[in-house]
Amino acid sequence: MDDPWTITTEGFAGLATLGARLRVLAGHAILAPSSHNTQPWRFRLSADRLDLLADRSRALPVVDPEDRALVISCGAALGHLRVAAEALGQGLEVTLMPEPAAPDLLARILPGPACAPHRPELLAAIHARRTTRAAFTTEPLAQPMPVAEVEGVTLHWRTAPAERHAIAELVAEGDRAQMADPGFRGELAAWVRSRHAASRDGMSGAAFGMPDLLSFVGAMAIRRFDMGAGQAAHDRALAENSPALGVLTTPGDTPLDWLRAGEALSRATLALTAAGLKHSYLNQPIEVPALRPKLAALLGTREFPQILLRAGHGPEIAPSVRRPLEEVLVEG
Repeated sequence: MDDPWTITTEGFAGLATLGARLRVLAGHAILAPSSHNTQPWRFRLSADRLDLLADRSRALPVVDPEDRALVISCGAALGHLRVAAEALGQGLEVTLMPEPAAPDLLARILPGPACAPHRPELLAAIHARRTTRAAFTTEPLAQPMPVAEVEGVTLHWRTAPAERHAIAELVAEGDRAQMADPGFRGELAAWVRSRHAASRDGMSGAAFGMPDLLSFVGAMAIRRFDMGAGQAAHDRALAENSPALGVLTTPGDTPLDWLRAGEALSRATLALTAAGLKHSYLNQPIEVPALRPKLAALLGTREFPQILLRAGHGPEIAPSVRRPLEEVLVEG
């Protein structure tokens, strides 16, 4: 079975059917980031349309009890799909939340008229994007930082040391609260697995500083021991030493806001990748309810923080595993 990361757009313009084109676009959507690499999306393909659906069987009820991060992850998949279509000159008509009585149906995607190809560098970035949990270098950021590019979403960048320190303290506080909860640790451990596992999802132990093949040992340690103090110190240092911290906010806190935040996340991370930068997430102050308003206060906004990411120059790493398109796409 082909590696989803090797998908190509060669011959896209010559594909005989709209369904075949939508299948290629869905193949790019599944390369989007997702919380714990759960990949909580499904696609339903017919001759002339593609539906994006939430797969709530892959939810994280402890850390994400309202499925906020799940919907954001699906929004990122939709963002990747739109970026691929724009770069390939394929117009789309997208309706978000098209059927209120079907909350799992997040977007309906219809092919539209051909358009001029736009921003091909973001299409290339879909293949190059990585979530890099390693420390960044001290190399300064010379280029302007990306904006949200999605209506209703704002991306706040903080680069001053004092601002990064204040956010880093919230990250550390979030780590201590989460790791003290056996339920959180058990849920996290359940998604730590070797990249050679048959499921093709979850997080390798390499992300936690151990050999991939010892992922099961890492999962066992996470489940059994409260390592909050050490994790807090590690993540505080990551945040403080990252040249830039960015927070995506929305005016509301509804599934539609989450979906748009996911689209904005897709475009922001692809723009960072195209600029030669790496990124990863430090969402603890958003995942711990008591800390979320504190993060908003640090930003000076009344909007709702949805994602906290860091950006900088870092090492090249292997991509996270992905489930094959055939596993998440149903035809008919």
